[in-house]
Amino acid sequence: MNASQANNTSNKPLTILYDTIRWEEKALYEAARKKGVDVENIDIKSLVIRLNDGERYADRVILQRSVSYFKSVHATAALEGLGAHVINPLRVATITGNKLFAHMELEKAGVKTPKAISAFSEDAAVAALEEFGYPAVIKPTVGSWGRMIGLLRDKDAARAVIEDREHMFPIYHIYYFEEFVERPPRDIRAIVVGDRVVAAIYRYSGDGEWKTNMALGGRAETCPVTGELEEICMKATKALGGQIVGVDLMESKKDGLMVHEVNNTTEFKNTVRVTGVDIPGMMIDYALNLKRR
Repeated sequence: MNASQANNTSNKPLTILYDTIRWEEKALYEAARKKGVDVENIDIKSLVIRLNDGERYADRVILQRSVSYFKSVHATAALEGLGAHVINPLRVATITGNKLFAHMELEKAGVKTPKAISAFSEDAAVAALEEFGYPAVIKPTVGSWGRMIGLLRDKDAARAVIEDREHMFPIYHIYYFEEFVERPPRDIRAIVVGDRVVAAIYRYSGDGEWKTNMALGGRAETCPVTGELEEICMKATKALGGQIVGVDLMESKKDGLMVHEVNNTTEFKNTVRVTGVDIPGMMIDYALNLKRR
């Protein structure tokens, strides 16, 4: 699809905006077609937005599925500014895509999260960790799929990692550390669509891994959606203004369930595979109902 085709959206009821075609984007497209919905897929890399042309996008419903944080938030800002209904809205995309931003919003809302600290220079980061204690987890404020997340067991390991990051882009000079939570070798991914948790899975660590990302060899099992899980997930979702999100939780042996991440363009392939819940269909229904309001 070329740029001019990508911008001819006025006669389409639903748009899926993407930059990488994953299983999820294919499933959303197929779910829409099965429902008789005229849906258009747009690669954000071919998208050109005329920033003074509000009529082209007014009242459009757009499922924002771009993996790139920076492309996603900028495109969402432009499209929302021209009157489109983007799922999720700009505030959600901006905050959930930044771990420090999200932590602070969850903290303000009283959602239980891992203890965390932030520092803004190499020396301050090393000094802060001495007080915070080891082991600690270093995370990039912007990132996904478990990339650049490291377990720091002592000062030598911390200094080595931090020195490397001083040679990277400025975003990596914003240091964000979380406590290493003692928990079972798993976490929970819950999918929220609208006002409820529609499904959840346990994600177990792969062999030799402490991270639970499925891309790193983890496995998944169905997780029951208890009243407690639903309450925590909805509290976190509402705190960030989310419409369709993935909420990641840990089962702290000391503090119980806590939220460690909320995902804007959440992946749900393994949740569908394990639970059998029609998440793509639910997402399409939500988007269509939003358009009718």
